[in-house]
Amino acid sequence: MNCINCKTELNFNYCPNCGQPKSLKRIDRHYIVHEIQHVLHFERGILYTVRELAINPGENIRKYLSENRSRLVKPIIFIIITSLIYTVLNHLFHIEDGYVKYHEAKNEAPAAVGNIVKWVQNHYGYANIMMGVFIALWLKIFFRKQNYNFYEIVIMLCFVIGMGMLIFSVFAVVQGITHLNLMTFAGIAGIIYSAWAIANFFEPKKMMSYLKAPVAYILGMVTFWIFPIIIGTVIDLVNRH
Repeated sequence: MNCINCKTELNFNYCPNCGQPKSLKRIDRHYIVHEIQHVLHFERGILYTVRELAINPGENIRKYLSENRSRLVKPIIFIIITSLIYTVLNHLFHIEDGYVKYHEAKNEAPAAVGNIVKWVQNHYGYANIMMGVFIALWLKIFFRKQNYNFYEIVIMLCFVIGMGMLIFSVFAVVQGITHLNLMTFAGIAGIIYSAWAIANFFEPKKMMSYLKAPVAYILGMVTFWIFPIIIGTVIDLVNRH
């Protein structure tokens, strides 16, 4: 028989050309469990990834880029999962702050800007990836002597920002239980970790790296938020006319 995917002649249980199985098993409980394990990469574990990124982010991310891409959870999956965790906790404990205060933005800013801010707060996964693009642009400028291209820096930031979301999640749980306003401290802790992890990735032995990293990170965040303000303002001006 021939492969149903590429029509190559089959002599084994898997196609030698594209890897398609000779026959597909029915979808059942075992299939669902396997798919979840595959997505979260439980062979090594998302907890393993968190531990490695907490202890030595620079070395582990460098190894992911150049040596072994099976040790850590895939970066895009990682940032989406961690952002989802924070989003769920944010809604569960009714934490309004996050990155910005939406209700204040809605009252003080043009309508379109408020709607964009609301979208960001409801889609942290996508928003974090977009913010990573802006931060990567500044990091490329600040660390231009480093031999990393723009896309490798974005991948690094997916891990770093994902860890930042987990830091926010921990503070969100504590705030939800104690009712103390801790999200300001969460933001500070997130920036401190991110600056350390970025510097640890680029030039861990140079003190200047630990100064350039937070500046580039904050500039990236500011630039990221300037764009929705500009876009929202333009939309409002167009609607008025």
